Amino acid sequence: MPATPLDIENEFRAILPPDFIRPATAADKVCGVQPKLVLEPADAQQLAAALRLANDANLAVIPRGGGTKLGWGNPPQRADLIVSTARLDKIIEHAWSDLTVTVEAGCAIQKLQSALAQHGQRLAFDPLWPEAATIGGALSANDSGSLRLRFGALRDLILGVTIALPDGTLASSGGKVVKNVAGYDLPKLVTGALGTLGVITRATFRLHPLPHNTKTLSVSVANLDGMQRLLLAAQDSQLAHTSLQARISPDAAPMVDILFEGTEEGIAAQDSQFRNLAYPASTSEAPHDVWNAAREIWNSADSAAVAKITALPNAIMWAVKTVDRIAAARNTRWKLAMQGFGVGTLRLDGTPASLHAVLTELRAELERNGASLTLLHRPVATPHFEAWGNPGDVLPLMRAVKNQFDPKNTLNPGRFAGGI
Repeated sequence: MPATPLDIENEFRAILPPDFIRPATAADKVCGVQPKLVLEPADAQQLAAALRLANDANLAVIPRGGGTKLGWGNPPQRADLIVSTARLDKIIEHAWSDLTVTVEAGCAIQKLQSALAQHGQRLAFDPLWPEAATIGGALSANDSGSLRLRFGALRDLILGVTIALPDGTLASSGGKVVKNVAGYDLPKLVTGALGTLGVITRATFRLHPLPHNTKTLSVSVANLDGMQRLLLAAQDSQLAHTSLQARISPDAAPMVDILFEGTEEGIAAQDSQFRNLAYPASTSEAPHDVWNAAREIWNSADSAAVAKITALPNAIMWAVKTVDRIAAARNTRWKLAMQGFGVGTLRLDGTPASLHAVLTELRAELERNGASLTLLHRPVATPHFEAWGNPGDVLPLMRAVKNQFDPKNTLNPGRFAGGI
């Protein structure tokens, strides 16, 4: 009979202090699956040792940061332990003159940004729920916001990473200098892997200066065709904008938002150029909180489905019309925050049966046309729906990498694409 977490609890207590181990409660469920224990190691060495013990005992481990995206992905096939990075929350080194920072995985993003701001710097990254989301969790989920248009995603900002492998090895790759191309690209490999390859314990990032001035303009356009033309015109122009998004729902005219950062003179010139580009549509200055559009889609979302959809920038209008047609046929309400580079957060409100039908039909049509849909949240009563969609020809390679890093399928079993 295989060992259970409770059977080897004393062995964990030999590694961790007693108050770093507790029984899991209903609040610790992962997509409805109940683990037995929660471990909160204080450093990377304790985490690696606990992970090795769990791996040797064939226990399934769910890594957890702030828990803000614990519902993303498929339900785990098993969930014996949660290994939390909550105590790994230190900013290890801020080399402000080199524009780099090294930080532990459990550090909340807002805490990091506040510390960097004291030196006029930032991690140019605007995730969901920064006050609770952690560095390790954001990396694992590959979260990104509107700043991605100008600065890239996290995988473009990360320079180095240390991860604990299931066998207890602490593996590091990359460094803290901006130009670092030597060695195996572990930082990019674990970004977006949903904690299925190893548990991130620390990471090093390139930083950017905080802007001296910012300005957001919003444009109400008459229809989806006007929205598409304005998004493409802005992208094809000489504008040096930082962010670009469209806010769309079936009961209001589309809104296009653009963010400028820089000197007052530079922003004034950009403002004038964009107003000419948008004419005759009405342009006005908007509060910065319009960039919370993707976050607001999650408000009171327990009974809604939330998905990430992608499409090429020149196919955004087609994707929106596809959403509208399929949702309307199932009497399902929707709204969408779409970034100008073609990544959007979609909310669907309807009955569990209608949500499942809309998601199924919408994914099929998007994938047929080179777009995609990843389900991030669904109501409990909704029939099972694979979160990731078709991984395509890359699945055998993904399985080979998973087998190399985690041959016993210890970490987040079944939660990633293709049941990895």
